[in-house]
Amino acid sequence: MAYVSSGEFKRDANYIPDRVTRDGRRPEHGPVDGELWPVQAGRYRLVAAKACPWATRSIIVRELLGLEDVISLGTPGPTHDERSWTFDLDPGGVDPVLGIERLQEAYLKRFAGYDRGITVPAIVDVPTGQVVTNDFPWITHDLFFEWRELHRADAPDLWPADLRDEMDEVMERIYTEVNNGVYRCGFAGSQDAYDAAYDRLWTALDWLEERLATRRYLMGDSITEADVRLWTTLARFDAVYHGHFKCNRQKLTELPNLWGYARDLYAVPAFGGNTDFEQIKTHYYVVHRDLNPTQVVPKGPDPAAWLEPHGRG
Repeated sequence: MAYVSSGEFKRDANYIPDRVTRDGRRPEHGPVDGELWPVQAGRYRLVAAKACPWATRSIIVRELLGLEDVISLGTPGPTHDERSWTFDLDPGGVDPVLGIERLQEAYLKRFAGYDRGITVPAIVDVPTGQVVTNDFPWITHDLFFEWRELHRADAPDLWPADLRDEMDEVMERIYTEVNNGVYRCGFAGSQDAYDAAYDRLWTALDWLEERLATRRYLMGDSITEADVRLWTTLARFDAVYHGHFKCNRQKLTELPNLWGYARDLYAVPAFGGNTDFEQIKTHYYVVHRDLNPTQVVPKGPDPAAWLEPHGRG
């Protein structure tokens, strides 16, 4: 994370640019700024903490596409120190496949002296124990396009060809204004920066509330990658972002269309089953000591509200 002189939060978006592609060939879409690794069942491990919104995207997409037996999953615990995510949830604090205590070990095994953030999600090459990539937008993109031959037979079309151009516009706005917008509020370093970030966030949320008044999902009648990307912010909104990040004009539960839409997604096992509210709250309230010096984790809100009928079928 970083700040510009005005106090505005600016995300460090410099990730390992490698891609995992069909036969290690040039990918179907996007840049080739790093090495290309071949798709191979059983070779890679996705390391993704359920506390982290960027990582949870990849867990959801992996399950939606039926890749659970193709790419194994390692789940670090909800807290980390300045060095790395750690495997606190596993026996002995060691990932059972990679045999490491810290994700940092996989980064350093490939890049000695690696001095950037040790982020999740990360794809790790199991035979060598080396990190492959942590470029989260391309990880989920490539799980769909490059791993297609290994998808479950009834896997959803997360990137419909006829909607792709509009999807790109929708997802870009969701990323800049909502996914990153809540962080822009939470880590604003001045009142002016916070006020501007708050207004931008709520302009986007009002747009989404209006959009979801006329369609079940963001792009129509079917779940797409756009829904996965919005979901991880909505799932954390009342539990964390409303109070902890000062995004408090309204709660998600007070936005009828977004709240119904969020409960609709929660009812899908890949979404609800991979959403752990206790891990989410523990991560934000314990790790962000500058925002919450006491590290006290709030008890609410009651997750039972997510089980109420959504009425969007």
